[in-house]
Amino acid sequence: MIACVSLEEVGTIPAMNRPIATQKFFRLSALILPVFLLAITAGAERATLSLDGIWQIEDSVSATDIPAQFTHKASVPGLANLAKPAFKNVDDFYAREFLANRIRSKIFPEDWRTNYWLGKVNQDRNYFWYRKEFKAPAQCAVAMLKINKAQFGTAVWLNGKKLGEYAGCFSASHWNLADAIRWNGDNTLIVRIGAHPAVLPDNYPTGSDFEKIKWTPGIYDSVSVFFCENPVIENVQVAPRIATSEIVVQTKVKNYGAAPAAMDLKQRVKSWKGNRVTATPAPQPITLAAGEEKIVTQTIPLPNAHLWSPEDPFLYVLDTSTGGDTVATRFGMREFRFDHATKRAYLNGKVYYLRGSNITLHRFFEDPLCQDLPWRDSWVRELLGDLPKKMHWNYFRFCIGPVPDRWLDICDEMGLLIQNEFFVWTGGPGWYKGYSRTHDADEMIRQYQDWMRDNWNHPSVAVWDANNETKDASFGDKIIPAVRPLDLSNRPWENSYNPPAGPDDPVEYHPYLMSGGYFGKLGFKMSDLEKMDGKPRKGALPSDTNPPLINEYGWLWLNRDGSPTVLTTNVYTQLMGTNVTVAERLATYAYLLSGKTEFWRAHRQYAGIIHFVYLTCSYHGVYTADHFQNVTRLKLEPHFADYMSEAFKPLGLYVNFFQPTLQAGASREFQVKMVNDYSEPVTGRLTLTLETKKGKVLARTERPFAMDALGAGDFPLALAAPATPQADCILKAMAKLDGKSAKPTICRRWVAIVEK
Repeated sequence: MIACVSLEEVGTIPAMNRPIATQKFFRLSALILPVFLLAITAGAERATLSLDGIWQIEDSVSATDIPAQFTHKASVPGLANLAKPAFKNVDDFYAREFLANRIRSKIFPEDWRTNYWLGKVNQDRNYFWYRKEFKAPAQCAVAMLKINKAQFGTAVWLNGKKLGEYAGCFSASHWNLADAIRWNGDNTLIVRIGAHPAVLPDNYPTGSDFEKIKWTPGIYDSVSVFFCENPVIENVQVAPRIATSEIVVQTKVKNYGAAPAAMDLKQRVKSWKGNRVTATPAPQPITLAAGEEKIVTQTIPLPNAHLWSPEDPFLYVLDTSTGGDTVATRFGMREFRFDHATKRAYLNGKVYYLRGSNITLHRFFEDPLCQDLPWRDSWVRELLGDLPKKMHWNYFRFCIGPVPDRWLDICDEMGLLIQNEFFVWTGGPGWYKGYSRTHDADEMIRQYQDWMRDNWNHPSVAVWDANNETKDASFGDKIIPAVRPLDLSNRPWENSYNPPAGPDDPVEYHPYLMSGGYFGKLGFKMSDLEKMDGKPRKGALPSDTNPPLINEYGWLWLNRDGSPTVLTTNVYTQLMGTNVTVAERLATYAYLLSGKTEFWRAHRQYAGIIHFVYLTCSYHGVYTADHFQNVTRLKLEPHFADYMSEAFKPLGLYVNFFQPTLQAGASREFQVKMVNDYSEPVTGRLTLTLETKKGKVLARTERPFAMDALGAGDFPLALAAPATPQADCILKAMAKLDGKSAKPTICRRWVAIVEK
């Protein structure tokens, strides 16, 4: 009894000049948790049948002719490029943004600009058809199919009868099977998806990314059928209220029957682990006419509620029953917000500094090593749980594209805050010659509603992110205001380069200090940081009064084999020349990136520092790449793991020194900055040494330090260099807390000791 879904008919879309039928579309109202197969008790509870597993699959050009034979097989959830036997050119499609990018760079010919907004289809198909058989139980009142996510566009047939179409690529679709199902018998389900984005209307969101090379279709999230009696629980939303230790619960119920129905809506709250009942409010009597739906709002006290946080991800479950249907909704007692006055993030009423990274899963889909990794529970749990904790991360942005539902379940359980970004990156006027994209605001509103309702009970989902690096006034003027009230938790919205939609909403900053090296001369030097205060560049933010958040920085990407990417080849040539080893390049990447991380954190100008990028694709021709030495085994590149795990420790340390040399025998004062992300005061010892690469100490000094809870401070230290010149030295600061078992924080600077 661990699912909650809903169905809303949203009318008929206008005729389209694309190979997609004009059918009724359905939209999801909410998804709560993964589902399990249950036995039906008539008039008592929901039974859910998972359809995950091996499906038959075939392709076609036609949108209407179901293949006569299915000669391939593929896993669901998964991608069509994993089908056996394989389909030729299965993901070979150039999106309009990518074409514009390559035309501007003179990689693609100028004549490809003609009608390039359609994209360039490099395959002889428009659709993939999935087929699955399942056996239905004895007849009951309701049977619903849910497809959590599929791209690009979805149409469904059951036993030869078409049920309709759904345009969303990033949210769940839900289908009423009652008119076509064979009770107590075998049923044949057909699901058709687009083979590439061009099959959907031009103004519908199918994903926009200037750097994504391949576009792979697939049913990339779970599929299930549930059976129950009336009244049906369409969706449940749980919104915590920390100050009063209670939850606001909104339950939507519907009577699909032909006769009126009376019921008692019953709720019960228990702990997710241990099943300890904490609240049982009085039943709510409800009467529904035939076909009627109602929304019931309740406030349920939870005395002495156990709060959810990344450090303590405690979860509750709300059981809901109508007498004919049952649903379990998992949630956490968590409130998250930003504040314009302090320009900080607040978790459960307290300042909370954000440290983390990004995942671009839809780019990882095009990685040759992706395979079925995103659907392996153990792999995802390590990716989102164990490794981030080792790196001292508490916050991720799921960038330009959603993740399977199971990923957010794991974030809830492991303790990770998520900035959940819809798949929109369209830049702005003037980015690319002749390029433009318009959004159908009404369709965006419909799809944002579905996307929100899929995710709003996850305590890990802390921020709605409307788009990435996009300038489009419709998001702030129409789209966000239309959907924001639906979220009873009132999460913050991030609106990229557009003005923020609310006074406390965060604004993003992408200080790519070395991007000039891609376009021409690399003007920035790390020593420039010594004279900078960390504030955003004047005019760089869409608002100077909203809380700023750095959620991209670096511009130093290397492929997993240590080779530069398209954006960094010229950067590394100017930094290091051409006669360098892979190991030297990887070490330099980690060293420079950690220095920038320490700098941004030390100056406390931002609510959070979110690096780009933890997981993405890596192969010849990509623009960015991640930090895995072995992505299959989730082994991080050792230099990155070493330097960046230090740079992100809650006790942050920064030495404001990036000079290549120190004069032999000379003494100087080093400016050391520290930040304390702990919610209590700290004291300890700060040590500064000059060492050889092998660890021999050439000079040493130390002092005590003390900082307030969530505080910061400057702790200068004087140190004299030895009289003898020495190449390849390390200036190392080390901060050790009193009474804490945590290992000391280390900050390193590469330096040589030279003659005066």
